Amino acid sequence: MLHLNPEQFELKPAIATIHCEPNWRWKKREKPMPNYDLFYVWSGEGTLQLNNKSYEISKGHCFLFKPGDYTSATHNPQNPLVITYIHFDVPEHTPLIPRAHRIVENTIRFEALLSQCVRLFLVPAYGSEVEVKLIIKQLMIHLLREELDEEELIADQSNKLQETIHEIANFIQQQPGKAHTIESLAARASLSPRYFSQKFKEIMGQTVKSYIVYSRIKRAEHLLHYTGLTVTEAADALGYNDLHFFSRQFKKYTGRNPSDVR
Repeated sequence: MLHLNPEQFELKPAIATIHCEPNWRWKKREKPMPNYDLFYVWSGEGTLQLNNKSYEISKGHCFLFKPGDYTSATHNPQNPLVITYIHFDVPEHTPLIPRAHRIVENTIRFEALLSQCVRLFLVPAYGSEVEVKLIIKQLMIHLLREELDEEELIADQSNKLQETIHEIANFIQQQPGKAHTIESLAARASLSPRYFSQKFKEIMGQTVKSYIVYSRIKRAEHLLHYTGLTVTEAADALGYNDLHFFSRQFKKYTGRNPSDVR
C-alpha cells in the first residue's frame, strides 16, 4: 500500500468511532469480510477472534482485516471497548500490506490521524474525501514503518546475540580447564540458563556441555602432542580428576587413546 496513489483507496460507508454498550458483541460473520477494515482500540478490554485465532485486546491494539477474513469479538462490560473502524478497498494484488495485528507504539500520532479521518468523513467539507484517502494512506505507512523498525530491532538483537554466543564460545576455548557451568556462562552472557542453552545450540551447532568437552579434548590433544606433558598431567591441567574418564572422552572425540597421541 506504500506505493498506491491515494485516489486508489476506495472509501466504504463505514467509518466511525464508537463507545461500545455493555451488552456489545460482534457476532461471527456468516460471510467473510468483503473489504479492508482498519480496527483500532482506544480503551477497554475484550477478546477478538480473527480466522479462529484469539487475541486479548486493549488500548493500542490495531487490526487490518482483509477481504476473506472471519471475525468476531466480545468485551468486558465493566470496561467496555472504545473503537474506531475504517472500511475501504484497494486494487487487487496490492503489495506491502501491513500485517493483520500489531500493538501501535506511537499511539498519539496514530490516534490523531484516526480522529481527523473520522471527523472529515462524518462532517464533509471541501476536499474532505481526498484528505480522508490521504490519511488512510498515512495510517498504512505508519503501520508499515513500525513493522520495519521492529524488524530492524530484531535483526540488531539477533546480531548482538550471535556476537555474545561467539564470545562465550571463545571464552570456553581459551580456558578449557575452568569448571564451566551453564549457569555461570549464562550469567556472563546476561541471559537465563534455559535461553542461553537454546541459543548456544542454535548458533554453535552443539550443546554447551558438548562444546566444553570438545574444547577440553582439543586442548588436551595440543598439550600431549606439543608440550611433552604426560597423560596424567594433561588430564589434571584440564580439570579431570578421573584419568579413565578422561581417556574415554578423549577416544570418543578423537578416535585415539591419549597415550597414542603423546
